[in-house]
Amino acid sequence: MNCIIIDDEATARAIIGQLCASEDSLNILEEFPNAMQAIKFLNQHDVDLIFLDIHMPDFTGFDFIETLKNLPKIILTTSDPQFAIQAFEYDCIVDYLVKPITPARFKKAIQKVAASTHRPTPAEKSTSEKEESTSGNDLYVNIDRRLIKIDIPSVYLVEAKGDYIQIKTEDKNYTVHSTLKKIADKLPDSLFLKVHRSYIINVDKIIDIEDNSVLIKKDVIPVSRSNRPELMKRLNLL
Repeated sequence: MNCIIIDDEATARAIIGQLCASEDSLNILEEFPNAMQAIKFLNQHDVDLIFLDIHMPDFTGFDFIETLKNLPKIILTTSDPQFAIQAFEYDCIVDYLVKPITPARFKKAIQKVAASTHRPTPAEKSTSEKEESTSGNDLYVNIDRRLIKIDIPSVYLVEAKGDYIQIKTEDKNYTVHSTLKKIADKLPDSLFLKVHRSYIINVDKIIDIEDNSVLIKKDVIPVSRSNRPELMKRLNLL
């Protein structure tokens, strides 16, 4: 796997580099003292894995994640354990390493990356793993071993809640064991837009927009800075 290291501390970059050198599967392409330099590199090179520090001057690790659209796998490396829950709201984050990082813990993180990149063949997928599928304007979700059909245009909001997502429709709400990324792949881009790491909205259902939030039904949904420009492009502005 081709990797890069982003950390404002030279010592931390050197330690992670040494840990990477002990893993035959890892190939360090470059290391960066700040996120801005890394963004320029990512625009020109393919990377499979990023070792990313959270606390950096001017541009945090989370700011970095929000900026890029097509992110590779990420392992966060930080001396601050308090952001662990927030970190795993991002599909791209595979693990959260608290400094000082031990070789054993590092190896476990790399094993997680390898497992997450494995794509099971159709023969490996059981019925229970097929959590949702689409057919035309319908979305089928697996709830209590039953496939429930949802009319896609009736969906106005999808919200990530830990290991589950809540799908809100005109008539009913559904809670499904899945990820925001999985359902995003099932929803038509012409209707839906991810406006925040935890929310996908039906653009046609927007009632009002104010500052960095949108109103849909009675739900006020935050809009991240990185997603706001795309939202504004989708609107039929006068």
